[in-house]
Amino acid sequence: MTNLELQKIANEVRKYIVRSVHSAKAGHPGGSLSSADLFTYLYFEEMKVDPQNPDDENRDRFVLSKGHCAPGLYAALALKGFFPTEDLLTLRKLGSFLQGHPDMKKVPGVDMSTGSLGQGISTAVGMALAGKMDKKDYRVYTLLGDGELQEGQVWEAAMFAGFHKLDNLVVVVDNNNLQIDGCIEDVCSPHPIDQKFEAFNFHVINIDAHHFDEIRAAFKEARERKGQPTAIIAKSTKGKGVSFMENNSGWHGKAPNDEQLEAALQDLERIGEALCLK
Repeated sequence: MTNLELQKIANEVRKYIVRSVHSAKAGHPGGSLSSADLFTYLYFEEMKVDPQNPDDENRDRFVLSKGHCAPGLYAALALKGFFPTEDLLTLRKLGSFLQGHPDMKKVPGVDMSTGSLGQGISTAVGMALAGKMDKKDYRVYTLLGDGELQEGQVWEAAMFAGFHKLDNLVVVVDNNNLQIDGCIEDVCSPHPIDQKFEAFNFHVINIDAHHFDEIRAAFKEARERKGQPTAIIAKSTKGKGVSFMENNSGWHGKAPNDEQLEAALQDLERIGEALCLK
């Protein structure tokens, strides 16, 4: 798939993020929007998954460790064909299978229920070890927030993965530099993120999370790396694509009202129109 095709899909992912969070009147748009390009690349280019056979034992696995960014994951899954896109507007509604955090027992394509920060990467490490023990060739991917790195459990999991040389594991950090209380440096700085993962015997790649050439090259490099897990530190913009949400920690966990939804969709429509002219 070309970069332009991926950009167009990512823009649709962002539209569904703001629509679904608006419909729910609750949710986490900021980090979902910053991760949209990563979700898109994983599901439409990188991972070996089949919407018609979501439980295939040989599929690649994905764990959304920052489970509150479920709106972005759900949008990518729906656009991939795991369930109808119209279901996205039932986000967080009573009786909906799309709740505020992913539920592996209810959502097709979700490999692990997540929400408590730090637990997702631990599960992904376990999946990667199981793949090695079972002599399977599937790969395991997990997406963390940079604020999540303040959880000690993250580093326990990283130490285990590095020690066991889990080269079938890719840890991606959505490094948008903001968490619910503000800048990560002001809350409890996890920097230097790359050097920390290197200290735990990870192969580390720093990229722009919104540049598909860099994303593509990083995942290719990770596949070719042997004897080490890979950490991709993806520098991103919180609220990417929606002008008034960008780099604003206030949009970490807040739904847009009707007027704000219209403004957000206008921003994304302009982006979509520009992509169509390329």
